[in-house]
Amino acid sequence: MDNGIVQITLSSPDGFVTGIKYNGIDNVLQTKNEVDDRGYWDVVWYEPGKGGDINIDKFHFMAITDDRQRIMPMMEDRESGQALAYPEAVLLTNPINKELKGEVDDKYQYSMENKDNKVHGWITTDDKPVGFWMISPSDEFRSGGPTSQDLTSHVGPIVLNMFTSVHYGGKEINTEFRNGEAWKKVLGPSLVYLNSASSKDKTLTLWTDAKTQMDREVQQWPYNFINSEDFPKQDQRGSVSGQLKVNDRFISERLMDADSAYVGLAAPGDVGSFQIETKGYQFWTKTTKTGSFVIKNVRAGNYSLYAWVPGFIGNYQYQYNIIVTPGSKIDLKVIVYEPPRNGPTLWEIGIPDRSAAEFFIPDPNPTLMNKLFNNHPDKFRQYGLWERYGELYRNRDLKYTIGVSDFTRDWFFAHVTRDIGNKKYEGTTWQIIFQLENWKSGNYKLQLALASANEAEIQVRFNDADRANKALFSTGRIGKDNAIARHGIHGLYKLYTVDVPSSHLQRGNNTLYLTQSRHIGAFQGVMYDYIRLEGPTGN
Repeated sequence: MDNGIVQITLSSPDGFVTGIKYNGIDNVLQTKNEVDDRGYWDVVWYEPGKGGDINIDKFHFMAITDDRQRIMPMMEDRESGQALAYPEAVLLTNPINKELKGEVDDKYQYSMENKDNKVHGWITTDDKPVGFWMISPSDEFRSGGPTSQDLTSHVGPIVLNMFTSVHYGGKEINTEFRNGEAWKKVLGPSLVYLNSASSKDKTLTLWTDAKTQMDREVQQWPYNFINSEDFPKQDQRGSVSGQLKVNDRFISERLMDADSAYVGLAAPGDVGSFQIETKGYQFWTKTTKTGSFVIKNVRAGNYSLYAWVPGFIGNYQYQYNIIVTPGSKIDLKVIVYEPPRNGPTLWEIGIPDRSAAEFFIPDPNPTLMNKLFNNHPDKFRQYGLWERYGELYRNRDLKYTIGVSDFTRDWFFAHVTRDIGNKKYEGTTWQIIFQLENWKSGNYKLQLALASANEAEIQVRFNDADRANKALFSTGRIGKDNAIARHGIHGLYKLYTVDVPSSHLQRGNNTLYLTQSRHIGAFQGVMYDYIRLEGPTGN
């Protein structure tokens, strides 16, 4: 196929993209690869080395956001480097570009949330640079909701468009089919966009141009040129609107506007099930300051409406299923979310936003860093930060005193194991020390919100340091999202409401012990989102 600007070569009957000729480059795809390993669509992505390779001799500069772009290592650099504890991470010991020596390369450092994954790609380092970009104007075909994460571009040079995977979720988000189950889904369409500049000093204009093109594609979604009954055009879709309020009488006697809340439509299920739903389509938006929202261009179908509000724990789900028909405009008016709440807040740690980013994130080991993330807001993407806990707390565990400690400095971002040598690890117990001057008989509540969990178990004890004693509460073995090792700062959100009888507390000084008891390896642990102790009603 040739339009005078770009020439595309496809294999028959497979439909693999085997060649892309553009701006004097005979093939921007990796010609050293077999023809079925250059540009392709696939359902199973796990085969090592596969993933949309582009021309290795020319493309060295990668850009995925305004502040995440750089000259990248080459695949040969990874092959000659030192493998690290997590298999995908490599220390570059003898890279072709000597300025990269001593850095860590790890594809998960370049992961991105669905809501932000609209454009990413590569630029050649030639005198007349060329850009190769993957543009996805919609994420309706991706799974897990707006903050679900996945891979983008990484060393190869490789460009990916991940529709669904088990990254940052594990088996809970695996897509399974049984007993002849029928299923079909339109994945995409997405745009492979190529652009060029007249000189090397205009290289970064290609990134700006790619973002501009992305904005154009977003405005044109859903495309009207697709003639398939499986891809409805705009006039065949519907919309859902409304205003979300929050009712928490311990914060305000009046309904509060759900500012910057995520509101979306996904397959009917349990509260919060959108996180692990992978077979259907999802449509999400963010509310205004007043909680107003409009979800546009929704495919006809049967949905539940889900939401979560930064600053409040838990998930919202509308009480009725919503049936969207072609051309329908459904107005839900005012809907109200009542977040989990038993009594007044006695103390709290963190911000309920489903992320551990606000906690203390240490500097990386100087010998295991990616320079891109030095002095970067995403410093959690550095490799090996889990190991820093054992270095900072060699002979004791974390202690946090309510009213004295500051969670931005004193609460480590991940509750992990400690390396005790000889490939052995031990569980760790964190303490929260607090005063309870107005103790009263009744049922207290501990709200324990997790931003991530990986092969972990959190045990809760009050005023009982003896781990041999039965815990007041245990999560049991939970999670397989691997967000700690994959620099994700969050995986799947989990909320536990723990009953705390007043007999476990006392007037004056109290201590909450949080034990992460599983300790087979380095990557077991949790990231806390937010912790709150509530008093009995009327306290």
